[in-house]
Amino acid sequence: QVQLVESGGGLVQVGGSLRLSCAASGTFRSINAMGWYRQAPGKQRELVARITSVGSTNYAESVKGRFTISRDNAKNTVHLQMNSLKPEDTAVYYCNAFIMYITTYEYWGQGTQVTVSS
Repeated sequence: QVQLVESGGGLVQVGGSLRLSCAASGTFRSINAMGWYRQAPGKQRELVARITSVGSTNYAESVKGRFTISRDNAKNTVHLQMNSLKPEDTAVYYCNAFIMYITTYEYWGQGTQVTVSS
């Protein structure tokens, strides 16, 4: 069974930094795109950043220049470095990945809370 396990959330002051990590475990052949989504109270889940298996990235406009997504294919991990955090970045952050064994399925992590205090 494939699992995505996130770590690194927490409470930080405005302007601070946090680094989120997500590790995929279980039996699979390959991981395609990986990404981070977030959901604030009363809002829909939105894409924050995404990275393909060959390293192509895309970001939400609201985080461009502040957040950086990276992955380590050898360790089946994806990271999100978040700098210059703002109160509006407060949300539950979810790791997402498209993972193939025979068929490709979409998987989600359990979510990690990020709170930016002003």
